[in-house]
Amino acid sequence: MPQIPHHNDKIHKKQAVASPKVKHEHKLINKPETTHNYNNLNNLIEKYIFYLQYEKNVSPKTIENYSLWLNRFSEYIGDINIEKIKSMHALDFRIHLKNTWLSIKTINYHIVAIRSFLKFLLKNDIDCISPDKLELSKIPAREVNYLEDDEVKSVLEMPSKFWKNPLQIARDEAILRFLYWTWLRVTELISLKKSNIKVDSKQFTVIWKWSKIRAIFMTNQAREKLKKYLLSRADDSEFIFISLSKNSFGQTLSRNSIEEIVKRYASLAGIKKRVTPHTLRHSFATTLIKKWADIRAVQTLLGHSSITTTQIYTHIDDKHLQKVHDLLDE
Repeated sequence: MPQIPHHNDKIHKKQAVASPKVKHEHKLINKPETTHNYNNLNNLIEKYIFYLQYEKNVSPKTIENYSLWLNRFSEYIGDINIEKIKSMHALDFRIHLKNTWLSIKTINYHIVAIRSFLKFLLKNDIDCISPDKLELSKIPAREVNYLEDDEVKSVLEMPSKFWKNPLQIARDEAILRFLYWTWLRVTELISLKKSNIKVDSKQFTVIWKWSKIRAIFMTNQAREKLKKYLLSRADDSEFIFISLSKNSFGQTLSRNSIEEIVKRYASLAGIKKRVTPHTLRHSFATTLIKKWADIRAVQTLLGHSSITTTQIYTHIDDKHLQKVHDLLDE
């Protein structure tokens, strides 16, 4: 089952609304006639979403995204018999998406969803085109945005320099250290409950993509900040990281709230480049690679399903090695 990245929040926000305005209409080539029977597209999509939700037990966000992408395909091509869909129709759909100003990466998400859907159909003995006929577009290699060690230190120190409220300081210090030292994704962080963690233990687990269980390890610094924060709390909310504002006190923080917290402290630290929660995750991973950590171990700690995702950090290591080598010429 292909997996969908969660680290790019902007893409998901765009997909949650209606499709953008079309630059110019691309008409489907030889659009098949619509008929109504068991193997029509909408009926099969509905069964596939049910399968993802109740048999594969995937996350609600994945259900939302796959439903969006497959329904876009159905709206474009029509509720036709699955056997009448050919690879050229999928190509037409790709061109249509391109004309709506979607990025190559976002278009690939649609194709991944369609391929996964087709694999499900073939697995259940329903004739359709081969998923292998739908190729993904090549996208440029991703640049890893990370902070140097001194920049990270400055960001982590900002809450105590900016706030006077002890609870605000304790919460934000814990958030920043959990993002950096434990490599939690934002969705994992805001979902944490008090029952998930024993502060005297260095390890806890989270449920991540495709309902897999991932082990998380806390450093002593992260544990101490968490203890201090929880001891400062006087509310009965089950969530660990909560809103402290008057109107929403005790409620779990949103993704946007976490992003704003990180952005604020990076700005206060004088960092000009864009800094997100994922930047902190990238930063610690980069630090480990520079210190010769085994890439397979880094893959496990980050929760990457594929080693190719983790390998983006080896390019950073190559640059580091070049700097070390250049010292020989000085």
